[in-house]
Amino acid sequence: MSFNVTVQPSGRAFTANAEEHLLAAAIRQGIGLPYGCKDGACGSCKCRKLEGTVTHGTHQVKALSPEEEANGFILTCCAVAHSDVVIESRQVTDESAYPIKKMPVRVSAMARSSHDVMVIRLQLPASDTFKYHAGQYVEFLLRDGARRAYSMGNAPHTQADNPGVELHIRHMPGGKFTEHVFGAMKEKEILRIEGPYGSFFLREDSDKPLVLLASGTGFAPIKALIEHMQHKGITRPAVLYWGGRRPADLYMNDWMLAKVAEMPNLRYVPVISNALPEDLWTGRTGFVHKSVLEDFPDLSGHQVYACGAPIVVESARSEYSAVAGLPAEEFFSDPFTTEADKAQAV
Repeated sequence: MSFNVTVQPSGRAFTANAEEHLLAAAIRQGIGLPYGCKDGACGSCKCRKLEGTVTHGTHQVKALSPEEEANGFILTCCAVAHSDVVIESRQVTDESAYPIKKMPVRVSAMARSSHDVMVIRLQLPASDTFKYHAGQYVEFLLRDGARRAYSMGNAPHTQADNPGVELHIRHMPGGKFTEHVFGAMKEKEILRIEGPYGSFFLREDSDKPLVLLASGTGFAPIKALIEHMQHKGITRPAVLYWGGRRPADLYMNDWMLAKVAEMPNLRYVPVISNALPEDLWTGRTGFVHKSVLEDFPDLSGHQVYACGAPIVVESARSEYSAVAGLPAEEFFSDPFTTEADKAQAV
């Protein structure tokens, strides 16, 4: 048995099989619904159900509260249809749906950029064309069936002469995958990935000024966006606010300074929350998302692209709308939910 799912206001439609999550069905049929973690932890896929009946699988209350569910909101990543369904999602786009592929990759380079960040380069099969949007991510397919997701840190055009993707991996003590990356992983190792995934990419049909917000390795997809903007000659005013606990956490600070010198419409504001005296930090301090509000009390005419720790992304989402007038549809995000975050699902 299958059910029809219609997306408004676009009118696009797809079918969902019995027990198939709506998001999985949409991805399978090339429908570009917004999403992030695919595990009921981040809330990026939340949308309003206009008609029909669904039931939810395991998810976190912070992603979808009982009150929101009672008011007709659903998480497409863990909602299963029990009738034909009509949902409202304003981010459906044809161009977001590149084919999802599984492929072997070879670790071609590894470099520690800070004490807990490894930048790795994955060489793609020469015979395969891997298309993605700057800002999207891939998933590693581990031998036990587990998956780990990481955003591409390089724009697609950089593959022209050297097919491969760059990933920024933060060490999570005890982490099944990151312990391997920071321990036994060596160049030339063969891994398997699947992608591209995610609805985080630059909306190029707007000329609004851009506020880019990153915490920690949330810089990776933002870096890809910046490379893409430079390559395409996009001159919309843009400013990056990149936050870390200490200055060393801004592991590609020199790269950013070089890009600012090359791109007249790009500004950069590094923000440190827990500098020590020996850091000799003289720049901005505090919470990175608050620094944006200090500089932009009115965000009603902007677009915001936010990546990194879920608490930073969700605080920005709520405060920018409530305090600075940012339209909800102009906030695009990719919260980096960890396995520990997902384990909190209820």
